[in-house]
Amino acid sequence: MALQLIQPAAPDDTAATPRALSDRSYQRLATQLLALIAQGEFKLGERLPSERALAERFDVSRTSVREAMIALELQGVVEVRGGSGIYVTQVRANAAASPFVSETGPGPFELLRARCLIESEIASVAAETRKDADLDRIFTALSDMREHIDNKEENEAADQLFHLRIAESTGNSVLLQMVSAMWAQAKGPVWTKIEHHFHTQELRLASHADHQRIFKALLARDPIAARTAMRAHLERVISEFAQAWR
Repeated sequence: MALQLIQPAAPDDTAATPRALSDRSYQRLATQLLALIAQGEFKLGERLPSERALAERFDVSRTSVREAMIALELQGVVEVRGGSGIYVTQVRANAAASPFVSETGPGPFELLRARCLIESEIASVAAETRKDADLDRIFTALSDMREHIDNKEENEAADQLFHLRIAESTGNSVLLQMVSAMWAQAKGPVWTKIEHHFHTQELRLASHADHQRIFKALLARDPIAARTAMRAHLERVISEFAQAWR
């Protein structure tokens, strides 16, 4: 089966879209915070409450707060000051007329959690279905990751190919399309900004070690170890993106 990157289909504007999909929790929270800033509850130059405090106040997860802050940062409304906090840098008189983000896709954490569930099972299946030729292609992507450890863009391309090769080795074209579509979602401004804050060379090195463990499990035809290694890898990325602001 030839590897093909699948681009998600354009949305059908005539189809009804569930509110849970069209109105993301982090987008709602960003809109609420923008309104509070406009009303003067959070003043220009003032530090916002902690992520924990905001999560409790608005009854959302801390990762939703993290994504909302990223969305507001993209609009220049807040500034993240490492080791200090998040400060209001712009006040808009008419918050409702000022869209804060143009994205309609999933937030980074929603996407990563989906990948954790789906790709862990894919790795388990691949451990039983992979052929030697599949291992060769997966290992080539793994080697390219290590070769480009100092180059974020090249490393990310090899990282993506590693995951696609694993999906390809299942022999199931639907699984390959799913992984390809999830990677295609990780391209928007919110994702890019959160990577700017938290994607480091240390994370790339740790991810490469994770990928080596995944490959070892595939080589051993061990579906349980493959599932565990893939889950641990993606949970590491989630944890890294959710850590305290630098």
